[in-house]
Amino acid sequence: MSRRSLAALELAFYFSLYSPLVSSYTWSFTSTPQQCANLSLQITGSGSPPYNILIIPYGPTPLPNNTEVRTMVYQPFSGDSTSTSFQLKFPATSQFVAVVSDSTGFGSGGTSVAASVMSSSDSSCYNPNQTVAPDFPFNIYPTNQVVQCSATRLWWNPDQVEGTPSFQGVIPGGQSFSIPQGTITQVSNEGTGFSWVPSVREGSTLIVVAGDDRGLGSGGSGVYTVSQGIYPNSSCLTDTSPSSTLGSPAGGLYPTNASGAETTGTTGSKTNVGAIVGGVIGGLAAVVIFALAGFYLIRRRTAAVESKERPVDLLHGDPDDQDPEPAEGHYYRPEPFLATEPTDVSSAYAREDARSTVMSSSRYGTSDRRESGITSFDMRSATPDYEMGMVGGTTIPSSSRKSGMPRVLRPVNIIQHDDGGAASEAAEGEGEGEPETVELPPAYTNIQKKT
Repeated sequence: MSRRSLAALELAFYFSLYSPLVSSYTWSFTSTPQQCANLSLQITGSGSPPYNILIIPYGPTPLPNNTEVRTMVYQPFSGDSTSTSFQLKFPATSQFVAVVSDSTGFGSGGTSVAASVMSSSDSSCYNPNQTVAPDFPFNIYPTNQVVQCSATRLWWNPDQVEGTPSFQGVIPGGQSFSIPQGTITQVSNEGTGFSWVPSVREGSTLIVVAGDDRGLGSGGSGVYTVSQGIYPNSSCLTDTSPSSTLGSPAGGLYPTNASGAETTGTTGSKTNVGAIVGGVIGGLAAVVIFALAGFYLIRRRTAAVESKERPVDLLHGDPDDQDPEPAEGHYYRPEPFLATEPTDVSSAYAREDARSTVMSSSRYGTSDRRESGITSFDMRSATPDYEMGMVGGTTIPSSSRKSGMPRVLRPVNIIQHDDGGAASEAAEGEGEGEPETVELPPAYTNIQKKT
């Protein structure tokens, strides 16, 4: 199996493991958040009572001199009731984040985005000149930092805490969760506390909330943006790691800025809507990827079998190729080689050549090449091709050249040396160019044996 096939199967397996959290109940505000007015909400569905809501101040105070008059509001529902109402002691244009929970755990009902408080004629619920503070402060190390998958220490002064403190993580419009408490230790200059590895994706806005036996949020809160750190580490992240998500947030319709613009969600829910949408898309993607992976493997196996059985044709292209058809006349077609038939000119030339050779031999008084001293005439040239034949007892060349063009010959003077005598007159022929003299050694044919 190829690497591409393995990657496709791994991706499909990843999506098949991903499962969105489906809410069994929803909640929504039934009144508009207003300064010093009662804020009401309603639970819909089959949750696990008792319910509670946590209102967390968010963003800067709108009052002069940065006077902070907002405190954390922890409001339990009465018994198994599915509705509650309480006074919101927040100034106009300030913001808050609401988290609803049931007996199954913190944040089970979902988290709203930052809601805005609308103005009203009543401002008696707070003192604009007096700053409030939580029951006990908590600290974080590294100071004011939360780094993805990097150890973070949460610590406090034990003299200010009642019982054992607890911590929660809240992501506006996303997931909220309880921070697991590790082994509590004493560290110099860092008091009492424990180490926590945030499995929250970088870039998420995280609110850390502290509480003790006096109630959830009694230790106040701190807002942080999760960073990647100098040495990025994602070893602690899983498919269900908390993060900021897109979609309709919990809480239904409520204003999100001072102008009164509302959220687009229709109902609040425990579930992160972005996670639901992502889960549905992920499931569909898993089906598609499995189908594509199966199709790819089957097609590859079939293609391999066909390529083994199909003969190779060097003159014709592969039928699987998608190249466009070439223009007419551009195909290569094998053609046999046909030799050119001898022409009348070349045949006449061969007969003329033969007559010249016979006359030359007769002139020297011999019909035998070995006796005449003409031991080896090479009548070949670079272009025509000759074969030797017999004409009247004399070997003559016969033309077998393929070209029809006659060869142009130069005049040749042949001198026959006699033993001790004068050289014979050279035979002259007619032709173009300067005559060439060829001297042959004596034939020694006139030597008489002494008696």
